[in-house]
Amino acid sequence: MALGEHIKEIITPEEADSFIDSNPVAAIFKAGTCHKTMQGWGNVEMLLRQRDDVPVGIIRVVENRPASNRVAERSAVAHHSPQIILFKRGKPVFDLDNWDITLENLKPLFDAHLPANGAKAAKGGAVSDLEAYKRLLDQYLAGAISEQDFKWVYLNTFREDASLRSQEEFELLNSLFGNPDSHHIHPAAIMAYDAGRPGVDPLTERAKALRERLNTL
Repeated sequence: MALGEHIKEIITPEEADSFIDSNPVAAIFKAGTCHKTMQGWGNVEMLLRQRDDVPVGIIRVVENRPASNRVAERSAVAHHSPQIILFKRGKPVFDLDNWDITLENLKPLFDAHLPANGAKAAKGGAVSDLEAYKRLLDQYLAGAISEQDFKWVYLNTFREDASLRSQEEFELLNSLFGNPDSHHIHPAAIMAYDAGRPGVDPLTERAKALRERLNTL
């Protein structure tokens, strides 16, 4: 997730109410598990990464449906996932769903409803939480965990948060193994596919290269 400190995961209906009511301007993003979420979140992240004056609440609808239902109830906006709703002073001012969460649709709406001079650059750019992957790569490269254990932990971690990664992060993290499906993460299928690819570099070499690239983000 690449929005840094102004992003918050919302789990309960009470947290949804508190988040919306305590912020003059707030965005709610409802995340599903399909590639529509990845694409929609990538577009939102691209436009809001420098807007640390706009807190963003993430609701993972599969795990936290009551929180999503609460947002739908108070906003009178029918539930979809993915979905973004922008609130001002507790009231919804626009919403977009599914494939409509595009840069072309988002930009004029954000321009119309967000303060023109509110953008503030985050120190050092957007802050992204890649530490779990860095630690895991370090452990594997140091020989602290086996290759098989590394594959399972890495791919299951990626499966859990892939839909909320920016496009740049998704493509980078997805590049470690051969993935026949560019939108979905199926660990067993990816491991089988990767094992059968001819002429690829050893996993240790690919892991070293990825670790170095992660330091540049």
